[in-house]
Amino acid sequence: MTTETQGISHRHEMPDWVWYLSVLAAAVIWWLVYGQLIPLSEWVTSLFPVARDSHTGSAIAFFAYDVPKVLMLLTAIVFVTGVLRSWFSPEKTRAILAGKRQIWGYPMAALLGVLTPFCSCSSVPLFIGFVSAGIPLGVTFSFLIAGPMVGPVGLGLLYGLVGWKIATIYLVFGFTIATVSGYVLGRMRLERYLQDWVRALNAGPVGDLPEEKLTPIERIKIGLEQVREIVGKVWIWVLVGIAIGAAIHGYVPEAMMLKIMGGEAWWSVPSAVLIGVPMYTNAAGVIPIAEALLGKGAALGTTLAFMMSVIALSLPEMIILKQVLTLRLIAIFIAVVSLGILATGYLFNFLL
Repeated sequence: MTTETQGISHRHEMPDWVWYLSVLAAAVIWWLVYGQLIPLSEWVTSLFPVARDSHTGSAIAFFAYDVPKVLMLLTAIVFVTGVLRSWFSPEKTRAILAGKRQIWGYPMAALLGVLTPFCSCSSVPLFIGFVSAGIPLGVTFSFLIAGPMVGPVGLGLLYGLVGWKIATIYLVFGFTIATVSGYVLGRMRLERYLQDWVRALNAGPVGDLPEEKLTPIERIKIGLEQVREIVGKVWIWVLVGIAIGAAIHGYVPEAMMLKIMGGEAWWSVPSAVLIGVPMYTNAAGVIPIAEALLGKGAALGTTLAFMMSVIALSLPEMIILKQVLTLRLIAIFIAVVSLGILATGYLFNFLL
């Protein structure tokens, strides 16, 4: 880019106060619209020639309410986590975890997975970077389990849709599963089951990274870019998940749901896990389904097991991880994480 072009680009750049005012105005508009979603959904439902209290009417109302609600929550959460990501890059995360061989490395890795907004699509490059930096395999697994399963986007949506109590329960048990699973996998000394080319990598120790000097406006732009990239990729899965949730909410009788996913049936938890693993969706897509299941009387433990299996053990993610893990290591990984998910499901069904 020439000096003249840079000058023109700079002259067309909005002043900082316009950026700040725009973000503030967007936040106010978001809050006002969010507060009117219930009457808006009822108005949309009234446009259809169906009775509001019919199966179809209930399904339409659920869909009309949850689509804008989830997309608005998703946009706000992704923007905030995108701004946070400007301080917490994958390289900085790798530098923090490098050399953490003590037992507290596992909860630290899980905590970083919870706090940093990395999706499951980042699993392979992050895994390679961590292993090549000499980070223990078990510590790496703790991070990779916690990231997609209890990351900030999923937790924010869960809080917005089903409340802070269930969101907190999910956070505590997801964090525990990530920590314990990473520790168990680390104690099993499974490095020999990595793909040969991954074991051959050795990037050497990771030193201190220079602090990025970004302005607040640049961080806002990063947040907006994250919204464009992430929401642009997952919105279709949000619609699919809400459509499934609407069908469950409108058409599935509560008695049938209690029989299939109620706490009385011992097989409900493993069945939920088996159903969840082949599904191809993410936290934004599965949480509306969980909302509908809970509303129809499904047991909390069974629903949590279903959510965790969809997010942490999805078949497409296992296919991606096949690039760096052998089939034996993938099988061991699935077995260890599944035991943690099953234990969570049974524990909650027993307690509640």
